[in-house]
Amino acid sequence: MSVSADMVKKLREKTGAGMMDCKKALEKSGGDMNKATDYLREQGLTQAAKKASRIAREGMIYSYIHPGDKLGVLLELNCETDFVARTEDFKLLAKDIAMQIAATNPLVVSRSDLRPELLEKEKEIYRTQAKNEGKPEKIIEKIVEGKLEKYFQEVCLLEQPFVKDQDRTVKDRINETLAKLGENITVKRFIRFRLGDEVS
Repeated sequence: MSVSADMVKKLREKTGAGMMDCKKALEKSGGDMNKATDYLREQGLTQAAKKASRIAREGMIYSYIHPGDKLGVLLELNCETDFVARTEDFKLLAKDIAMQIAATNPLVVSRSDLRPELLEKEKEIYRTQAKNEGKPEKIIEKIVEGKLEKYFQEVCLLEQPFVKDQDRTVKDRINETLAKLGENITVKRFIRFRLGDEVS
């Protein structure tokens, strides 16, 4: 059976697991919400949501220099304890996220970090585009919302498709490590340097 976006959304709201994990769970359970929830629990993925509310003040500043020495990233990745910060899994996650930032140049960590005026400007551009294409007035807002979701996937680090596995988001990649290590993990901030770029 085909799994609808609405089913994925409902399971995600219920469990707090990542979008791709929810989709996979629904596919494996033939669309049965209870079986999908059990599957996620067995995989330890529902725990990610509970752990995400805990405070993460430890961690590391990770630096990544792309081969050729013309592109670099500084990333602050937080966890709850110094013990977890020293694990190979945590360091590997930091490296993966830094390489993601180097490759995709996101603007912010999450959509809540985007300035409201920037979002309004984007919406206005999408509205104008839709009107210029002769779209009916009643569906313009739906088109705008759809384009805005695509925009979030481009500029918000956590919502970007993970470069090493396009079927998962960066958030899914973090949740996987979070479930394994048993601590909340958050991306605090990052900066990307490219040789010759103007400082904004």
